[in-house]
Amino acid sequence: MTKPLFYDTQEHPKTLLIAIDAPYTKAANIQTYFDEFLHLVASNEIPYEKIIYVKLRSIDKGHFFTKGKLEEIQALCESEKFQEIIISDQLTPLQERNLSELLLCKIFDRTQLILEIFEKSAHSAEGKMQVAIALFKHQKSRVAGKGVHMSQQSGRIGNKGPGETAKERELRHLEEQVNRLQRQLKDIQKNRDVRSKQRIVNNVFQICLIGYTNSGKSTIINQLTKADVLAEDRLFATLDTTTRELFIDGKKKGVISDTVGFIQQLPHLLIDAFKSTLSELKHADLLLHVVDMADPDWENHIHVVHDILKELEVDKPMLYVFNKVDMPEELHAPKEMREKYQPNVVIEAKTKEGIQPLIDALRDYHKE
Repeated sequence: MTKPLFYDTQEHPKTLLIAIDAPYTKAANIQTYFDEFLHLVASNEIPYEKIIYVKLRSIDKGHFFTKGKLEEIQALCESEKFQEIIISDQLTPLQERNLSELLLCKIFDRTQLILEIFEKSAHSAEGKMQVAIALFKHQKSRVAGKGVHMSQQSGRIGNKGPGETAKERELRHLEEQVNRLQRQLKDIQKNRDVRSKQRIVNNVFQICLIGYTNSGKSTIINQLTKADVLAEDRLFATLDTTTRELFIDGKKKGVISDTVGFIQQLPHLLIDAFKSTLSELKHADLLLHVVDMADPDWENHIHVVHDILKELEVDKPMLYVFNKVDMPEELHAPKEMREKYQPNVVIEAKTKEGIQPLIDALRDYHKE
């Protein structure tokens, strides 16, 4: 496993957060995107001294920020002596390196922030392997972009040619780690496929919970099956897939699985790494798409999930589960807008009474 991207120390580096409103941001309400960024930082337990909000009309290929904004950030870093900067959006290796050299700070972007949270949240052997693969691939992309200081030959006296560069050694090591983990993961995937195919042979009804992170999936599986999946107000609190038998009215209905939550701008290398876990979705008879109906950006969250399912080539029957009806009514997604997403149920997952509409829908549902 690679070293953590952030470290827990009593004297933490002086840290600046930069929340970006970029042309490509799809959030209907930019404040919800900023709040999500702060929630990611809080989920990773990172202390910080200051946050600034930056609106960009265009993205600079070399430094991400346009010249005027970059000069403002540079002046701020010089005056307040920041040591680390965490940016709400994804950077290319070139942008990250250029910013670090110009601002004389360590630079962390959205990808690194999410990877660190995933690293802390993975508990099963499979989850840890998947996160490690993503970390190694991310690290490899950064090493590949390093310059002269990584390219010094390490040849010895008497060698018949140039030695291997530090960069080449590091890239080869990372490639070997990724290949090793992928071989181990393939064995786990074979076992998963065998179990899934056996359920199909036995005509077991398979349900998968999907949805945006922190929408209430773990609370739902706990309520339906008396499972003990960690459910708390933290992004990506659970990564490991949990599968439990589902009984309704004392009769076995089938099995239900909880999957990793999605988020906007989810790093592609994480989607790649978790494809083995998310393959459960391809065997599902029904997807329960859980939506936090009290989140102002709920509809964008639905679109994010749809886009990721499309990327995974998953097309299955879906029931929309609008959760958190117990929240104040003025926060609710309007009924006329919810009606676009059919079929749907409206629930409150924390109580037996609140989740009853979902139980009723599952009781009446039959495989196509």
